[in-house]
Amino acid sequence: VQLQASGGGLVQPGGSLSLSCAASGSISGSIVMGWYRQAPEAQRELVATIARGGTTNYADSVKGRFTISRDNAKNTVWLQMNNLKPEDTAVYYCNVRDLLRYRTYWGQGTLVTVSS
Repeated sequence: VQLQASGGGLVQPGGSLSLSCAASGSISGSIVMGWYRQAPEAQRELVATIARGGTTNYADSVKGRFTISRDNAKNTVWLQMNNLKPEDTAVYYCNVRDLLRYRTYWGQGTLVTVSS
């Protein structure tokens, strides 16, 4: 299974960015897709997840600013990030949990920097 993430970059505070991640390979139809992030000298933390049926879960710190969505047919997940803050600066990792095969996969990480 491969996760190909794209997006990220440098943005000013208050700006927006969008991340995308496409999963390919042998995965079941029952997967939870999501995004995690890791800031320098910090632990990796959950940003948002979305189940196949559309149920979402967000970290409190991003609620109202970030929106996660997915295309089940394409096994692709997006993260729309609005009103970005300097504290959102981190490497963002795409994550897929295959609930039927009990496996978790990670993307390569993409850097988001929020700075003026």
